[in-house]
Amino acid sequence: MTVPVKSVIYSRINRPDPTLLERAAKFAVADLHEGLGEIAGRMCLMSPAMTPIGPGQKVCGPAVTAWNFPGDNLAIHAALYTAQAGDVLVLTNGGGHQGALWGDVACTFAKKKGIVGTVVHGATRDVDAIRELGYPVWSTAVSVEHPKKRGPAAVNVPLVVDGVLIEPGDVIVGDSDGVLVIPQGLLELAVCNAEARAAKEVEFRRRIGEGEVLFDILGMRDLVTQMGIEIKDCTWEEDR
Repeated sequence: MTVPVKSVIYSRINRPDPTLLERAAKFAVADLHEGLGEIAGRMCLMSPAMTPIGPGQKVCGPAVTAWNFPGDNLAIHAALYTAQAGDVLVLTNGGGHQGALWGDVACTFAKKKGIVGTVVHGATRDVDAIRELGYPVWSTAVSVEHPKKRGPAAVNVPLVVDGVLIEPGDVIVGDSDGVLVIPQGLLELAVCNAEARAAKEVEFRRRIGEGEVLFDILGMRDLVTQMGIEIKDCTWEEDR
């Protein structure tokens, strides 16, 4: 028996604490990735295939998710309709290049509506026009292949996007280094740890400015000694 696929559009998402979101927006992807810890940080980081379309892009906001059938982009239009100012659109068709999910006209509307960025697990088109608009877009592919608009489609449902599980309302942080997804339950942890890390790096820069060596500031000399690694004051040829 064939089970029919039911399309659905949820118009609301559970939104993160605005104060935590404002604090998170001050940090780079790298800081918040480290703030999540070794396991969650890796699980929540999209792959290097998710690249920024333009230079200097940065975004931080709650996810509005859209699942598109391969070769189709009906869901992105429903997501554009339901999203609010400050949201980040997260679009997927499974990551294939069939049917461009995103282009400059959609960017123009999103920017006018106050949507702060779009993450595309699939193809984007109109790259030059998007760069000219200055609207932040990350994408795993570029292709002008024509999309249909007939579904099936799902908006604001949990999705796996570029290997990362995303629930509607999770915080999306993107910059030139990539895209990170922060579950709402881990947002405070990530922000607090990022703040502590930033304060530590201020101290590192102060010590570097005063002439200290990074190898010693980071404790690498002690670590090398503990691991039994020998530092020899000669070349490898002389040591043969």
